[in-house]
Amino acid sequence: MTTPALPPELEHVATIVVDVAAPQEVGHTPGGRRRVIPITGGVVTGKLSGRILPGGADFQIIRSHTFTDIHARYVIETDQGETVYVENTGIRTGSAEDIAALAHGKPVDPARIYFRSYPRFETAAPRLDWLNTHLFLGTGARYPDRVELNFYLVR
Repeated sequence: MTTPALPPELEHVATIVVDVAAPQEVGHTPGGRRRVIPITGGVVTGKLSGRILPGGADFQIIRSHTFTDIHARYVIETDQGETVYVENTGIRTGSAEDIAALAHGKPVDPARIYFRSYPRFETAAPRLDWLNTHLFLGTGARYPDRVELNFYLVR
Protein backbone atom coordinates (compact mmCIF):
# COMPACT_ATOMS: atom_id res chain seq x y z
CA MET A 1 0.00 0.00 0.00
CA THR A 2 1.33 3.45 -0.88
CA THR A 3 1.23 6.45 1.40
CA PRO A 4 -0.97 9.22 0.04
CA ALA A 5 0.81 12.43 -0.90
CA LEU A 6 0.45 15.38 1.41
CA PRO A 7 -2.09 17.94 0.23
CA PRO A 8 -0.59 20.85 -1.71
CA GLU A 9 0.16 24.11 0.03
CA LEU A 10 -1.05 27.49 -1.19
CA GLU A 11 1.19 30.55 -1.55
CA HIS A 12 -0.40 33.98 -1.94
CA VAL A 13 0.69 35.51 -5.24
CA ALA A 14 -1.46 38.61 -5.70
CA THR A 15 -4.40 40.66 -4.57
CA ILE A 16 -6.25 42.10 -7.53
CA VAL A 17 -8.84 44.87 -7.39
CA VAL A 18 -10.69 44.89 -10.72
CA ASP A 19 -12.70 47.99 -11.64
CA VAL A 20 -15.87 47.15 -13.57
CA ALA A 21 -18.53 49.05 -15.51
CA ALA A 22 -22.25 48.37 -15.54
CA PRO A 23 -23.19 44.89 -16.81
CA GLN A 24 -24.34 44.46 -20.39
CA GLU A 25 -27.39 42.19 -20.30
CA VAL A 26 -27.63 39.79 -23.24
CA GLY A 27 -30.71 38.07 -21.83
CA HIS A 28 -31.93 34.52 -21.34
CA THR A 29 -30.06 32.23 -23.72
CA PRO A 30 -30.22 28.42 -23.92
CA GLY A 31 -27.33 28.26 -21.40
CA GLY A 32 -28.82 30.68 -18.89
CA ARG A 33 -29.00 34.45 -18.39
CA ARG A 34 -25.93 35.89 -20.15
CA ARG A 35 -24.21 39.04 -18.88
CA VAL A 36 -20.96 40.72 -19.92
CA ILE A 37 -19.27 42.99 -17.39
CA PRO A 38 -16.65 45.32 -18.90
CA ILE A 39 -13.34 45.55 -17.04
CA THR A 40 -12.13 49.16 -16.98
CA GLY A 41 -8.87 48.82 -15.03
CA GLY A 42 -7.56 47.87 -11.65
CA VAL A 43 -4.55 47.31 -9.41
CA VAL A 44 -2.43 44.20 -8.75
CA THR A 45 -0.33 43.93 -5.57
CA GLY A 46 1.84 41.18 -4.15
CA LYS A 47 4.51 38.93 -5.70
CA LEU A 48 2.85 39.88 -8.99
CA SER A 49 2.22 43.63 -9.11
CA GLY A 50 1.05 46.14 -11.66
CA ARG A 51 -2.24 47.23 -13.14
CA ILE A 52 -5.18 45.77 -15.05
CA LEU A 53 -5.41 47.20 -18.54
CA PRO A 54 -8.86 48.38 -19.67
CA GLY A 55 -10.57 46.27 -22.31
CA GLY A 56 -11.18 42.93 -20.64
CA ALA A 57 -14.53 41.54 -19.58
CA ASP A 58 -16.21 39.04 -17.29
CA PHE A 59 -18.54 36.77 -19.28
CA GLN A 60 -21.19 35.41 -16.92
CA ILE A 61 -23.98 32.90 -17.19
CA ILE A 62 -26.50 33.04 -14.38
CA ARG A 63 -27.67 29.43 -14.33
CA SER A 64 -30.16 29.75 -11.49
CA HIS A 65 -31.24 32.13 -8.75
CA THR A 66 -28.28 30.91 -6.67
CA PHE A 67 -25.51 29.95 -9.13
CA THR A 68 -23.37 31.97 -11.57
CA ASP A 69 -20.61 30.75 -13.90
CA ILE A 70 -17.83 33.32 -14.27
CA HIS A 71 -15.23 33.54 -17.02
CA ALA A 72 -13.13 36.72 -17.02
CA ARG A 73 -10.43 37.59 -19.56
CA TYR A 74 -8.08 40.53 -19.15
CA VAL A 75 -4.45 41.67 -19.28
CA ILE A 76 -2.13 42.68 -16.45
CA GLU A 77 0.75 45.07 -17.11
CA THR A 78 3.41 44.55 -14.44
CA ASP A 79 5.36 47.35 -12.79
CA GLN A 80 8.26 46.33 -15.08
CA GLY A 81 6.10 46.74 -18.23
CA GLU A 82 5.58 43.01 -18.92
CA THR A 83 2.13 41.83 -20.00
CA VAL A 84 0.27 38.82 -18.63
CA TYR A 85 -2.93 37.44 -20.15
CA VAL A 86 -5.38 36.13 -17.53
CA GLU A 87 -8.34 33.77 -17.94
CA ASN A 88 -10.12 33.38 -14.64
CA THR A 89 -12.92 30.81 -14.54
CA GLY A 90 -15.03 30.13 -11.49
CA ILE A 91 -18.35 30.02 -9.74
CA ARG A 92 -20.26 32.29 -7.43
CA THR A 93 -23.07 30.92 -5.27
CA GLY A 94 -25.22 32.26 -2.50
CA SER A 95 -28.82 32.66 -1.45
CA ALA A 96 -31.28 33.76 -4.14
CA GLU A 97 -31.69 37.09 -2.33
CA ASP A 98 -27.94 37.78 -2.15
CA ILE A 99 -27.31 36.81 -5.78
CA ALA A 100 -30.21 39.05 -6.89
CA ALA A 101 -28.75 41.94 -4.89
CA LEU A 102 -25.34 41.45 -6.56
CA ALA A 103 -26.98 41.32 -9.99
CA HIS A 104 -28.61 44.68 -9.27
CA GLY A 105 -25.36 46.29 -8.11
CA LYS A 106 -26.20 46.26 -4.41
CA PRO A 107 -23.58 45.48 -1.73
CA VAL A 108 -23.61 42.02 -0.12
CA ASP A 109 -21.33 40.83 2.68
CA PRO A 110 -18.64 38.73 0.89
CA ALA A 111 -18.75 36.17 3.72
CA ARG A 112 -22.26 35.21 2.51
CA ILE A 113 -21.09 34.37 -1.02
CA TYR A 114 -18.99 31.39 -2.16
CA PHE A 115 -16.76 32.83 -4.93
CA ARG A 116 -13.89 30.58 -6.08
CA SER A 117 -11.91 30.40 -9.29
CA TYR A 118 -8.97 28.91 -11.12
CA PRO A 119 -6.95 31.57 -12.93
CA ARG A 120 -4.67 30.62 -15.83
CA PHE A 121 -1.87 32.91 -16.94
CA GLU A 122 0.03 33.32 -20.20
CA THR A 123 3.08 35.53 -20.61
CA ALA A 124 6.09 35.88 -22.87
CA ALA A 125 8.11 37.50 -20.07
CA PRO A 126 11.01 35.18 -19.10
CA ARG A 127 11.00 36.52 -15.52
CA LEU A 128 7.39 35.42 -15.13
CA ASP A 129 7.56 32.03 -16.86
CA TRP A 130 6.50 30.37 -13.59
CA LEU A 131 3.01 31.77 -14.27
CA ASN A 132 2.85 29.62 -17.43
CA THR A 133 3.86 26.41 -15.68
CA HIS A 134 1.90 26.29 -12.42
CA LEU A 135 -1.69 26.00 -11.24
CA PHE A 136 -3.46 28.67 -9.20
CA LEU A 137 -6.62 29.04 -7.13
CA GLY A 138 -8.55 32.19 -6.43
CA THR A 139 -11.03 33.61 -3.96
CA GLY A 140 -13.21 36.56 -4.79
CA ALA A 141 -15.59 39.17 -3.47
CA ARG A 142 -17.98 41.24 -5.62
CA TYR A 143 -18.76 44.84 -4.76
CA PRO A 144 -20.97 47.26 -6.75
CA ASP A 145 -18.01 48.92 -8.51
CA ARG A 146 -15.26 46.31 -8.31
CA VAL A 147 -14.22 42.71 -7.80
CA GLU A 148 -11.50 41.85 -5.27
CA LEU A 149 -9.54 38.65 -5.96
CA ASN A 150 -6.78 36.83 -4.15
CA PHE A 151 -4.74 34.39 -6.23
CA TYR A 152 -2.72 31.52 -4.73
CA LEU A 153 -0.01 29.35 -6.28
CA VAL A 154 -0.68 25.64 -5.69
CA ARG A 155 2.64 24.23 -4.43
